[in-house]
Amino acid sequence: MSGNAPPPTDDTLFGDDAVSLRRGGPAEGVHLGRIGPPEGDAGTRVAAGDDAGAVGDDADGSGARGDRPVDGELLGRVFLARVLEPGDETGGRWVRERGVLEVVRRLREGGRSLPGVSQKRWAGLCARAGLADPRRDLAVARSAGVRFVVPGTAEWPGQLDDLGDARPLGLWVRGGPSLRMWALRSVAVVGARACTEYGAHMATTLAAGLAERGWVVVSGGAYGIDGAAHRGALGAGGATAAVLACGVDRPYPPGHTALITRIAEQGLVVGELPPGDHPTPSRFILRNRVIAALTRGTVVVEAAYRSGSLVTARAARRLGRHVMGVPGPATSALSAGVHELLRGDAVLVGDAAEVVELVGAMGELPPERRGPVLPTDLLEPRTRQVLSGLPGRGTATAAEVARRAQTTEDDAIARLYELRALGYVERHGDGWKLTRQAMISVRGGRSPC
Repeated sequence: MSGNAPPPTDDTLFGDDAVSLRRGGPAEGVHLGRIGPPEGDAGTRVAAGDDAGAVGDDADGSGARGDRPVDGELLGRVFLARVLEPGDETGGRWVRERGVLEVVRRLREGGRSLPGVSQKRWAGLCARAGLADPRRDLAVARSAGVRFVVPGTAEWPGQLDDLGDARPLGLWVRGGPSLRMWALRSVAVVGARACTEYGAHMATTLAAGLAERGWVVVSGGAYGIDGAAHRGALGAGGATAAVLACGVDRPYPPGHTALITRIAEQGLVVGELPPGDHPTPSRFILRNRVIAALTRGTVVVEAAYRSGSLVTARAARRLGRHVMGVPGPATSALSAGVHELLRGDAVLVGDAAEVVELVGAMGELPPERRGPVLPTDLLEPRTRQVLSGLPGRGTATAAEVARRAQTTEDDAIARLYELRALGYVERHGDGWKLTRQAMISVRGGRSPC
């Protein structure tokens, strides 16, 4: 585009589709920044483009401002979300350097490619652009109760900007709460799909503890650790969000349809891909960077060496987030990846209190940990020393006890009578021996090894 050419408009980019969507017109109900259920439902408003201003401050609460058409920036981002794959840094650089509308124009016109891609890839992108219909995507999203949140608007989580050119073009969000507000106090809990009972128990307990402390549990909605984490948070009456590698209107895996539907009703279901899009192995991997960036820290519960959850942990480390791991048996292949993280700079955690100590505010410390208090712990140290001078079996004279306790005989006799009053020792002639109570108490404080 020459320096004197006017900027592209909705009409030039989207043709006849760029009409004002009044009630009764095409795609009825899709107004500026609105793709949710009928008017008045504040939880379904969408953030419009950077220059569209705030959404939801209109007079009738519909999310529209008069009869303005859907904002061109918003349509452009919906269009690009259909054309570019998630995490495409080349496409992200185009958007940053040239702007959304210019990138859309070049893709729709075809012709000379933008820098950084081969002719073959450019042809593929242009072919996808020819099939993209952003208004149809918005209408489908509206029918599913989904909104599209874009950078620069009130609901956009600013921490996603840490991804640079790999930042999502926008996020499709299903559920009522504010994505930005929930992300401010959130922790990712991820791990193996084929987890053990131990791993599922730890994920459930950890997520429940975080939810009880007011933290949002974020995971990927998959089988195994992800599902256990979501259920733990829901079971505790807390908040949870699922970040999917497909369209948020198409729950995946199918076996978790009921779980993801429940998450959407009580929490949030989030994804980069447009409605109806399916997951692929690469999309699962790229989805993990969003989980890492969205949260204050990532906890890995069971992961083999090649587990995708390790990708989330590495992304979190690159972004400066906390990385934590729950240890498992040293012989378990499903914990080998976690142990490798812990050999690096990840922090070992065993419960929600230890997670909050890292990701929470200053002063949110876990309680002091110690073993059970034994009756002998309450004795004065020198008295405990005399008690330990008695043999495990048989009797010993006061002189022998004093020698073993490194004290005088008179001091040993005085303390032996004190121990007798407490029921720890008994006298047999000139000798002293431990009582059965003392044997149990002393053995309880010693290692079986």
